[in-house]
Amino acid sequence: MLKKARKERLIWLDIMITLLTLELMSYFYYGIRSVVLAGVCVITAFIAEIVSLRMMKRRFTADDLTCTSDAMILALMFPAVMDYKIAVIAVLFAVIAAKNVFGGRLNMIFSPAATAYIFVLTSWGHQLLQYTEPHVKTGIFETPTGLVNSASHTFNMTGNVDHTDFELLLGNFSGPCGSVSILLLVVAAVVLIFRRSISAGAFIGTIFGTGFFACVTPMISSRADSFKYSLVMNMVLFSAIYIVSDIRIAPKRNYYAFFYGLFIGVISYVLVLTMAKENAIVIVSVLFTPIALGFKNLEKRIEKAASEHTSEEDNEDSENVTAGKEMTVSE
Repeated sequence: MLKKARKERLIWLDIMITLLTLELMSYFYYGIRSVVLAGVCVITAFIAEIVSLRMMKRRFTADDLTCTSDAMILALMFPAVMDYKIAVIAVLFAVIAAKNVFGGRLNMIFSPAATAYIFVLTSWGHQLLQYTEPHVKTGIFETPTGLVNSASHTFNMTGNVDHTDFELLLGNFSGPCGSVSILLLVVAAVVLIFRRSISAGAFIGTIFGTGFFACVTPMISSRADSFKYSLVMNMVLFSAIYIVSDIRIAPKRNYYAFFYGLFIGVISYVLVLTMAKENAIVIVSVLFTPIALGFKNLEKRIEKAASEHTSEEDNEDSENVTAGKEMTVSE
């Protein structure tokens, strides 16, 4: 139990380090406003977790600090100029409704960040999908002006991307403040997979499903560009790392996790292709939660059957040993 708890804390630390790196890049592009937004989300999550656990007569432990990583993920999915009140409401919904109502940290069903994002999308969709241009820095309490649609919206509607590959790698295009830094996200994915802090199967399945269908049914004339932009836009890479591949939710075995990610990648691409749905992968990841639960139940049945088979073999071996001893004594 102690080893498992220590591993869980190390996973949280790995996730937080990569998220803080993304937040640093967000600060470079959008200024102090994005840092304050992340701080508001993290503090709100911390307080909400303590209060909700107290109401459920549970004790707050170091393992419950995972609420702060969920809050950071949500903050990085927001525009840098997101209204603080909306951000606070979203975090409260993530911690209380999406997580603790369903049993808390040990019984995760939905990704708290993804569920809260959908909640904000349905309630304040216009504010959620309006962004400032990179290098346009808004003060902590300033009212944002000159808001624009994301590059993902433009690509979904027109098939055009007015940015160079270098700009795309560095995240120099409009979108959620932490999910556009493609180069940092690739590094984060490699590190987290190597550290086994995310599900490798779910991540590979999501990328493969999205990329394969982008080549088979391209959104634009060039299959190579369709493959590239389909992975870069619509928070696909960010969601593949921090939402779909969350080991608290994804199936444990990489074989099942691959198909779980594959289904999410394919369906989300189809929604973007047919309906131009911005950031569809976040919605699909929540809708496909029953598939993750189904795979987990299948894994439990397999483990149970394997343990029963092993115990039967052990009993047979012990009976054979006992019989051999009895024969030896009688002789």
